[in-house]
Amino acid sequence: MTAKTSEKGTRAGGKRGGLAGAMTPARITMLVLAVLALIFIFENTRETEIRLLVPLVTMPLWLALLAMGVIGALFGAYFMGRRR
Repeated sequence: MTAKTSEKGTRAGGKRGGLAGAMTPARITMLVLAVLALIFIFENTRETEIRLLVPLVTMPLWLALLAMGVIGALFGAYFMGRRR
């Protein structure tokens, strides 16, 4: 046993590793939002018509919602990366 660890395996500073240390409030919030988004997407499975500038495309609504979610996430990640 070294000076940096106690008998229970935690570090002297009191920080815990593993899953408990990885679950921050921000990560829990993002996980809940992702689950809610997936529930919303998979509840809307009917076919819909979407106009993409000129052509009219028929596709499942969940696919359109998922595509918009991915595009929104990419834009968010891009702008958050530029902020740093």
